[in-house]
Amino acid sequence: MKKINYLALLRGINIGGKNLVKMDFLKNIFEEMGFEDVQTYIQSGNVLFKDGEKNKIKLAKMIENKLFEKLDVQINVLILTLNELENILNNKPATFGDENEKYKYDIVFLIEPLTTKEVLSNIDTKRGEDTISEGKNIFYITRLTEKLSGSYLTKIIKTPMWQNITIRNLKTTKKLYELLLDRE
Repeated sequence: MKKINYLALLRGINIGGKNLVKMDFLKNIFEEMGFEDVQTYIQSGNVLFKDGEKNKIKLAKMIENKLFEKLDVQINVLILTLNELENILNNKPATFGDENEKYKYDIVFLIEPLTTKEVLSNIDTKRGEDTISEGKNIFYITRLTEKLSGSYLTKIIKTPMWQNITIRNLKTTKKLYELLLDRE
C-alpha cells in the first residue's frame, strides 16, 4: 500500500505557555501510532508523517484520541496533503505577502465542523487596518503590523469557535509546503 505524505496541524500547543509539548515527545507519540517518516517543524504543532490511511478525518480523530491519552488535554487536529497546501498557497489573494514590513500575513485553518460562513458571521474587520479573504476552509488575514493590538480579528479568540481554528503565518505555511514537497 502506497503511503501518503500528510501534514498534521495541531491546534493550541506551546502557545502562551499552555499545552507545552516537546517536539521529541510529540514525534514519539506519532511513531507509537505507527506513522512513518515522522518529522516536526518548529514548536507550534506541525507534524509531517506518512501513512496508508486515506481517510483524513479518521486519521485526525485517531491522533486527537492518542494526544488526549498521552497529554490529558483535548487538542484538535487538521490533516492536510501536499495538494491541499499547494492550492492554499496558489489561491492566496494577489498581494498577500507582498509587504512584510507593513503587514502581518496569517492563514487561518478551520477544523471541521467549523465553516467559513460561521466565522464570517462572527467577526469583523477594522477598515484600513485588517482584511480577511475567504478560501476553501481557510481565511487569509492581513493585519497592519503597527495596529495589531487594535485588530477586530483578535476578538475571535473569545468565541467558542476558537477551538476549531489553528493559525500559521505565511512564512511557516510556505516552509511546511516546501518540507512536504521535499518528501514526495
